[in-house]
Amino acid sequence: MVKPAMLPPKADPVADSEPDHEGSRAQVVERLFREHNEALIRFLRGRVGSHNEALEVAQEAYVRLLSLDQPGAVSYLRAFLFKTAANIAIDRRRRHQNYDRMAGRQLFTELTENRTPERQLSGEQTLRHLGILIEAMPAKCRESFVMNQIQGLDAATIAAQLGITDSMVRKYVVRALLHCRQYIDVERND
Repeated sequence: MVKPAMLPPKADPVADSEPDHEGSRAQVVERLFREHNEALIRFLRGRVGSHNEALEVAQEAYVRLLSLDQPGAVSYLRAFLFKTAANIAIDRRRRHQNYDRMAGRQLFTELTENRTPERQLSGEQTLRHLGILIEAMPAKCRESFVMNQIQGLDAATIAAQLGITDSMVRKYVVRALLHCRQYIDVERND
């Protein structure tokens, strides 16, 4: 009895991951998106705590997947996608912690402690100079800084009002804090 020839299994572009050209690479990522995006978003939401940030992290992970020079070198693209997204989430968490640490510092506390007449005059001069520094900042950086440090608004509220992302608000605030801090340190050493 002659056995019928077995056909090889159909190649699975997600498992195979050896696209012949750019179009097939995009098709592979598109298929990953269709089949696993909801699970990826749930996975990321548990790590970053926000649906919007989970969407941003997922998008960045897909972009990294699309930008691989040799995607054929990655044997399991789904696992690679989830690991890449997890790493991006960790990086963002670290940046947020740095922001929280910087934003939590009391920038102007030192200016109000030990008020001798000389220190009070020096503090008033420093505050005037800081006002000039703040006014010289780019508009969104200045607005983010003032809304956060003076008005006490959180990054999400500021982002909604200015039409930018939470992460951009955090970057602006940290940039402004570091700029002001540097000025205070320079003035102290003079």
